Amino acid sequence: MSVETNPIMQVRGITRDYITKSGMFGRVETVRALKGIDFDLIKGETLALVGESGCGKSTLARILTLIDAQTSGELKIEGHSIDISKKKIGSELRRTIQIVFQNPYGSLNPRQKVGAVLEEPLLINNPEMPSAERRRRAMDMLQKVGLAPEHFGRYPHMFSGGQRQRIAIGRALMLNPDILVLDEPVSALDLSIQAQILNLLKDLQDEFNLSYLFISHDLSVVKYLADRVMVMYFGEIVESGTREEVFNNPQHDYTKTLLAATPQTSIEKIRARVTEGKKSA
Repeated sequence: MSVETNPIMQVRGITRDYITKSGMFGRVETVRALKGIDFDLIKGETLALVGESGCGKSTLARILTLIDAQTSGELKIEGHSIDISKKKIGSELRRTIQIVFQNPYGSLNPRQKVGAVLEEPLLINNPEMPSAERRRRAMDMLQKVGLAPEHFGRYPHMFSGGQRQRIAIGRALMLNPDILVLDEPVSALDLSIQAQILNLLKDLQDEFNLSYLFISHDLSVVKYLADRVMVMYFGEIVESGTREEVFNNPQHDYTKTLLAATPQTSIEKIRARVTEGKKSA
């Protein structure tokens, strides 16, 4: 897959503030969770965002996927400037970017069969589409994410964690987005299943020419999947560069600490599992 040089997403000076009350008298304070985030996401690339829990990664993901509004700064997707606090965002633009959440057990409606889960985005965004066409597209997506036709009529509780994450990925792709934000998509899975999902994500990226923002605290996964890496620390991007630059020549002390805390064996195991998965595929 060729990676273009034009950005599909541009982020400039994004901040996010939260108002909190503390103390006996309810003193109001402002907490800045994001402190001026800047980056470009290039068409067709995988850009990883790494950092420990609580550093602001998921807050940023909710802004980028138009769930929450930024406090200040500019977000552009495909050249369109977006601030959901100031104007309504059309469905066409919302389709451009989708999110896959961390928890495959909590992100699917337990009362919906898999077919309905996959058809729902089409039903919401294109209610005029014939039901037979929605079903055809959902069945096709099942195959693309590595599941079987008989899974169409089953409920989420009948699937393993890895299978549920495949369903969640399929749902995110039903509207043919250009960007997927992957918020810790394999952290809840064991190592062998992680490798399968990583292989799937690479295959889907090639097939659909997707751009990924891959959010993770696991550097072994990031080293396998990412083209470029950003390191977040307390709401700020403290280092960014190509995968080789960040892993081979880290500049910030926090990046060095993260790398020192990641056993080399974890990276080797990920690579071995991925290789095994490709051979058995």
